[in-house]
Amino acid sequence: MDLLNIAQSRYTTKAYNPEKKIPQQQFEALLEVLRFTPSSINIQPWHFLVADNDAAKQRIAKSLVGRYAYNAPKVLDSSHTIVFCTRTDISEDYLDTLLQNDEQSGRFKDEKAKQGQKDSRIGYVNFYRDEKGDLQGWMENQTFIALGHLLLAAGIEGIDATPIGGFDENILNTEFDLASKGLKSSVIMTLGYRSDNDFNAQLPKSRLPAEQIFTHL
Repeated sequence: MDLLNIAQSRYTTKAYNPEKKIPQQQFEALLEVLRFTPSSINIQPWHFLVADNDAAKQRIAKSLVGRYAYNAPKVLDSSHTIVFCTRTDISEDYLDTLLQNDEQSGRFKDEKAKQGQKDSRIGYVNFYRDEKGDLQGWMENQTFIALGHLLLAAGIEGIDATPIGGFDENILNTEFDLASKGLKSSVIMTLGYRSDNDFNAQLPKSRLPAEQIFTHL
């Protein structure tokens, strides 16, 4: 696997072939990659809405209206679409759930290690909530790590993908009653295979030169 070649050749797909679907086993593997996304203190503040049928994609497309209407065909013609959601808060119950999962996974050699993990998580959450005043921003940063993780995985698997930030968040949140679940929509990703009409497929990549973005210390 030539990771550099994949990074240089993958691109944001602008039009999909609606007749071509991702094999189920391959898509399930992508979901596992998504599940194993790293996050700060393994906080995993996300939830993913997976649309693999026309009715589900139509519901997501309700948020792609007005100035966002140009994104609707990407969702409707994709093989699969995923809505990346972020928690709106971190409760004690959620922290307990994480800690119990860690314990079941065998991550603690003793009670001291378990308490250390608990204290560390509480400390981070309180820091971002109380001192930084931006717990939501910190959690959403983790969700965008998941976005990048899946974008790269899709490229490795030869699957085209599009991250979509242009959508009506209020419409999408209401459509799936996300507030009652303690969630908010952060970004949409479409997955599938490019159409022959995808103008972006033939355009050269454009990135700033290395000397402008790297400072070697």
